[in-house]
Amino acid sequence: MPETNTSQGRAAAITLPATFTNCYEFSRGTGYVLPEYPFVEPPELKTGEVKRHAVVIVGGGITGLTTACALAQYGVKALLLDEDNTVGVKGASSRGICYAQKTLEIFKRLGIYEHIAAKGVQWSVGRTFAGADEVYSFDLRQQQTHSLSRQPPFINIQQFYVEGFLVEQLYQPAPANRLIDIRWCHRVTAFEQNDNFATLQLETPAGPYSLQAHHVIDCSGSRSPFRAWCGAAVTAQKGDDRWCIADVRFKNPPPVERHTWIEAPFNEGRAVWQHLMADGVWRIDYQMPPHANPEEVSREDVVRARLKAQFKSQAGQVLDDADYEIVWVGPYAYRSECLDSLRHGRVFFAGDAAHVMSPFGARGGNSGVQDADNLAWKLAAVLQGRAAPALLDSYHHERHEAAKHNVLVTNRTARFLRPADGAERLFRTAALSLAREHVFARQLVNTGRMSAPNQYTRSGVCGAGGGRPTQNVGFTWADGSPGEVLDLLAWAQGRLLLLVFGDVSPAGLARLAALSREAGIRCVQVVGPAERATAVEHVTDREGHLQATCHVFGHAWALLRPDGHIAATGESLDASVVHAVATALGTAMQTEKDTV
Repeated sequence: MPETNTSQGRAAAITLPATFTNCYEFSRGTGYVLPEYPFVEPPELKTGEVKRHAVVIVGGGITGLTTACALAQYGVKALLLDEDNTVGVKGASSRGICYAQKTLEIFKRLGIYEHIAAKGVQWSVGRTFAGADEVYSFDLRQQQTHSLSRQPPFINIQQFYVEGFLVEQLYQPAPANRLIDIRWCHRVTAFEQNDNFATLQLETPAGPYSLQAHHVIDCSGSRSPFRAWCGAAVTAQKGDDRWCIADVRFKNPPPVERHTWIEAPFNEGRAVWQHLMADGVWRIDYQMPPHANPEEVSREDVVRARLKAQFKSQAGQVLDDADYEIVWVGPYAYRSECLDSLRHGRVFFAGDAAHVMSPFGARGGNSGVQDADNLAWKLAAVLQGRAAPALLDSYHHERHEAAKHNVLVTNRTARFLRPADGAERLFRTAALSLAREHVFARQLVNTGRMSAPNQYTRSGVCGAGGGRPTQNVGFTWADGSPGEVLDLLAWAQGRLLLLVFGDVSPAGLARLAALSREAGIRCVQVVGPAERATAVEHVTDREGHLQATCHVFGHAWALLRPDGHIAATGESLDASVVHAVATALGTAMQTEKDTV
């Protein structure tokens, strides 16, 4: 993606309507200069043909683009429709900025992680202040859930950069070899579905036309028209909390840490967030009064006064206007909601179209990327004949569980940051008071539980020991070169991956060969430094990280899905492996007499 003007120290003024709504509610402000992609007149307008596609993705935001890249990696053709002609939201700031380790692992598998790591800012330390006192701090690298992966706990980067990298990845193959057909400036105006296919009516700059699809993935955001077209029920809650974003570049920047203030003395006793993003731009979120006027709080002179008060209070620093540059300013409000079902016939809802949550803990965009990752491998397995159609139902079971959990967690944070009078305010006051002196109370301070991958406990396609996510840990290939879990998943080419730990007898080798041949999965023997490798396909787990991330010990096996989640674990190579494979692929369970 071309470098934007903001990276050169300039911000372009873009006129917005009084209120722009896309999950959050933005008002007027200056914005980033974004790349524009050309509208190409579709051939159907000339031929009048109504083509039928296997998969149509609606929405070219981070969720839709991730879905497209993942499907392409599995060899699935798809059509992606976006009503805009750019990434991000024109004039509406950098939007999402924090990308969690699991999401970064997905981006590594899709081929864009190196771009993100080079452009973005890694961080792991967070500090929380109440008034002038630091009451809580953490280093995610010291936590077991983040400590083993080859990717860092978090990278901060403006969302439009990530979307741009995804577009570049989709455009890399020559046009004749591209599996994803991206059609910009395409608005879906009507939709209907039957037992055989779905029909979408489209409006373009060159005129309207229709197309059909076997599967539709709705990534069009929280204002998705597919919700009404499908009669989707939603559980929603809208709060009155108001915030103002200021994207700022400083001549003398603060430390590269996540700083949070509760009852900030420089913000009339309300909360403040401070993060560094790419291009040396800092995202500062100021909590506003519940009924603040969006136009008032986002005026440049008001924002400058707020910044000067912050740095004078924080470090006794007097900021001159020449010491910093305001890149973008905009107020926002949030709401939380979740569809009661993420699948309606041929339509799968993902990202903000499926669930919306407050931004605390960076659970919104990360959840959308993980929706895409979950759905893509299942669609590929079904379309390519490796799994039963019933596998697709598990998308709702798994990602709805994740969405409900994320909404619950972020709502708790919102209540801590803006407690109601009475018990909630009393609890927060007590927690902050205790946290100043007692370590045990610091875990009660809730400024956002950081995004983490979900364990699937209600999935119909995970067997014993399944549902947990793995980390991208390292190992050693048979030739002595270093490898990582993502390499094994890529080697499996979208199939299930069976890791067998420890020595394998000749009879066990025969069973592994039969599994590879008959069940269509990939099998790898994993040995420790003192163990003997007997299988042709084997790796060495010198530090025990593979076993640790699979949550197994000694001579055991773990069945991994293409999204890195564990499908099942066990202790012996018997019929239970076949049962695990069948369950993970949504096929009928095998009988007890079946063996491997």
